[in-house]
Amino acid sequence: MTKTRDADIVTVEVFGGQYPVRSNLNAAYVKRIAEYVDRKMHAAADQMRGGDTVRIAVLTALNIADEHFRLLDARASGSDARRLTLELEELIDSALDSPPPSAPKPPKPAQPA
Repeated sequence: MTKTRDADIVTVEVFGGQYPVRSNLNAAYVKRIAEYVDRKMHAAADQMRGGDTVRIAVLTALNIADEHFRLLDARASGSDARRLTLELEELIDSALDSPPPSAPKPPKPAQPA
């Protein structure tokens, strides 16, 4: 049985509030995530001018979800492109490995009579 380490509590600051976060993740990573969310919330607040914190948090969550889904779509498109590239590579390799088709022989020149 695998033993996981006990979760640590990391205090982060997001949009002026202090939040204790219990996590098995590296504390520096948790803080990095919190800093990202903080920047996103401030960017949303700058666009809203006067929205309450809950509206700003929801808008931020929607923006981060949009980024996430765009990355998933890009990754899926990338894997499709990789698959198509591999198929094309196999087709080219197969064509290069095959003997060239025999070309029709040119007609013999007419013999003078």
